[in-house]
Amino acid sequence: MTAATHSTLFPRVPESADAVLEGLDPEQREVATALHGPVCVLAGAGTGKTRAITHRIAYGVRAGILQPSSVLAVTFTNRAAGEMRGRLRQLGAQGVQARTFHSAALRQLQYFWPKAVGGVMPRLVDRKVQLVAEAAVGLGTRLDRNELRDVTAEIEWCKVTQTVPADYPYAAAKAGRETPRDPAEIAHLYAAYEDLKRDRAVIDFEDVLLLTVAVLQDRHDIAEQVRSQYQHFVVDEYQDVSPLQQRLLDLWLGDREDLCVVGDASQTIYSFTGATPDHLLDFRVRHPGATVVKLVRDYRSTPQVVRLANGLLAQARGRAAGYRLELVSQRPSGPEPVYVEYTDEPAEAEGAARRIRELIDAGVPAAEIAVLFRTNSQSETYEQALADAGVPYQLRGAERFFDRPEIRKAGLALRGAARFGGNDSLLDDVVDLPSQVRAVLSGEGWTSAPPAGSGAVRERWESLAALVSLAHDLAAARPGATLADFVAELDERANAQHAPTVQGVTLASLHAAKGLEWDVVFLVGVAEGMLPISYARTDEQIEEERRLLYVGVTRARERLHVSWALSRSPGGRPGRRPSRFLDGLRPGTTPTVGPTGSGAGAGVERGSRPNAVAAPRRTQRTPARCRVCGRTLTDAGEMKLMRCEDCPSDMDEGLYARLREWRAVQAERSGQPDFCVFTDRTLMAIAEACPDTSAKLARIPGVLSRKLRSYGADVLAICAGREPDAGEESE
Repeated sequence: MTAATHSTLFPRVPESADAVLEGLDPEQREVATALHGPVCVLAGAGTGKTRAITHRIAYGVRAGILQPSSVLAVTFTNRAAGEMRGRLRQLGAQGVQARTFHSAALRQLQYFWPKAVGGVMPRLVDRKVQLVAEAAVGLGTRLDRNELRDVTAEIEWCKVTQTVPADYPYAAAKAGRETPRDPAEIAHLYAAYEDLKRDRAVIDFEDVLLLTVAVLQDRHDIAEQVRSQYQHFVVDEYQDVSPLQQRLLDLWLGDREDLCVVGDASQTIYSFTGATPDHLLDFRVRHPGATVVKLVRDYRSTPQVVRLANGLLAQARGRAAGYRLELVSQRPSGPEPVYVEYTDEPAEAEGAARRIRELIDAGVPAAEIAVLFRTNSQSETYEQALADAGVPYQLRGAERFFDRPEIRKAGLALRGAARFGGNDSLLDDVVDLPSQVRAVLSGEGWTSAPPAGSGAVRERWESLAALVSLAHDLAAARPGATLADFVAELDERANAQHAPTVQGVTLASLHAAKGLEWDVVFLVGVAEGMLPISYARTDEQIEEERRLLYVGVTRARERLHVSWALSRSPGGRPGRRPSRFLDGLRPGTTPTVGPTGSGAGAGVERGSRPNAVAAPRRTQRTPARCRVCGRTLTDAGEMKLMRCEDCPSDMDEGLYARLREWRAVQAERSGQPDFCVFTDRTLMAIAEACPDTSAKLARIPGVLSRKLRSYGADVLAICAGREPDAGEESE
């Protein structure tokens, strides 16, 4: 399979620069060989973007075009940076800096602080929540746990959008943010928090970026020193860049354009943190000479999964939707996505656990299965269901693998055995690497058979089993590998946070699943109120929820299970319904939103025009909302009534009966069926609205201009309690 997204764990280092390019598809090769000037890579999910950019860096280094120490590759998570370093190492491109924005900025700030400011750099606080709580107490403000978390998030948003306390109320209103407290009160808390930090000589995570920006802006000599060090930049996940990160990137670049950015506007799911796809979408405006490469060959997912993913985006609205990429699966055909409705959430969890148990019994590795949900609060139900079914699991976003106590102890034992193995009786009768690792770990309580049940004991065994599995992989790739080589591999992986695979089903939120993939994915809780989440009300918020589901769908390689529950608990009112995003995609439904046009195909666009202009913004319709509860309406019948099906009706029954009698007469006169005059739904909507002018009648869905001309006067007369033609219409 060309440009496969996953290969052997320890591939051979390419022998030459040209060998680095082997196996890349035409578009990936364009990325890898476009080493000068601004380059923008629009990469759909599963199209091998990390492969393309790491091969780009490696090709440049191996060909002698790029100096390893002059390249800075930045991304958003330590895991992604670690993966990038690991891939570059396997491609023979050691010495390249691959870091997060914060890690790169912190390193520069620590180095230049004595020269730029003098003295000792303030201490970096790990968590700002405690300081926010103290600031609130100092103001006499009481915040519960949820409010404390939300206020802290607002402060973080302010800092990445470079909003000062005094400007917060205006900025929050302009951005349409739902504030957890009165905006003026949050502004005071923000100011008090900043004062408290200053008094204690500490800085927070966002200050690292702000202070680095300040140093580079104020000290041109330091800025030039940084620019002489780093001359070539690569930015992954560019759709997630915040205004503050973009400002830092601009300062790193100066007036140069040796920049390659990679992103997908359809995977923008962190706008609540200040991330915006605008920098990606406007790249050609800021860099008119840029080369744009589109990656749409999907090597991850089957055609059935890709079809669902493309269908989700085909119904999207907004600016990002205008730049969507139409993925083309490169994999053999697989099973269709499965859609299952359950009576309640516990039944949904039990159903998923039962199906997962069947898959594992059929030979699917537990590590190749994931359960993805919208909020972390949904996790507990699935933890219990999997434990009851005897299925091992791991929580994504929990403690880092190399920080686990059993892994730290195992590392010490392996290091000691590698150094003094000749005096270790455990190693007397073993020769090959896997046997040596098993022997050492047996002294730490590991056994060849897993313990019964679940919980901490099982999780500990799974962690040690991952080390045994890694030893087998290393021995297969390097037949002569020693225990010392294995320890060195562990050290490199720990530094890169490149954890080995733990044999357990992954439980993760959709946000935490970004950048990961599995053979089988269970998307659970895909119901209105959860996806989209109940507090997503604006068009922009709804579209981000759609993109979140898109990210979830594209995590699946082969099998996808989508489910929802009609009620939260057993015996509850079955008032929930499947997510509107599935309308027209799951069997038996029709789309509620028309497509926005064809997505972009693969290709390369080379910049030539000096004055490129931005693509025009699409006109957005105002969503229809229920006049009773305010929920956005997507069902055609509900949109006619302008209310949810289960919201109470205030229809005038007598008026409805008179309208039906009048319609029967009109249908008989014209020789048409009743519904050709007005449908029952339209008459019901008229009877509920009881319009008294033509303008109000015209606002009712189903009353088209032709019907307004033909029947408007009669309908208004009936609504006014008169007989048709008994009086003139009045405005």
